[in-house]
Amino acid sequence: MRFTAFLACVLLASSACTFPRLYRATIQQGNVISQEMVDKLEPGMTRNQVAFIMGEPVLRNPFVADRWHYLYRVEVPGRYEEEKRLTLYFEDDLLAYFTGDYAPSAAVPRADPAQADDTAPAGPQG
Repeated sequence: MRFTAFLACVLLASSACTFPRLYRATIQQGNVISQEMVDKLEPGMTRNQVAFIMGEPVLRNPFVADRWHYLYRVEVPGRYEEEKRLTLYFEDDLLAYFTGDYAPSAAVPRADPAQADDTAPAGPQG
C-alpha cells in the first residue's frame, strides 16, 4: 500500500515537470497584400478603382493626401515573421506609380519559351 502511494506521488511529481506548451496566436495586422492585387493596378486608375482592388489603406497621411500606405505584418510566434509594404502615389486623383515590396509581374523579365536553348538536341527529323 505504501509502495503504491509512493509510486503515485513519484508519477504525479514527474508529470508536473513537463508543462504543455502554451498556445500562441498568429497575429496579422494591416491590409493583406497579394501579388494578384498588385498585378491589377494600372497607372491612371481612380482612387475608387484602387480602393476596390486593394481595400482602404491602413495609413493615410492627412498632410499628404496623394499617398496611400499599405502595410501587412504576420507573426507566428517563435516560427515565422513577415512584413510587407506598398505605397501608392496619386497625381490629380489618378494612380501615378507605386513603390514597396511588390512589383507588377509584367515588369519581371521572363525567359521566352520561343527562344529555347540552342544547345539542346533537336527532336526527331523526318
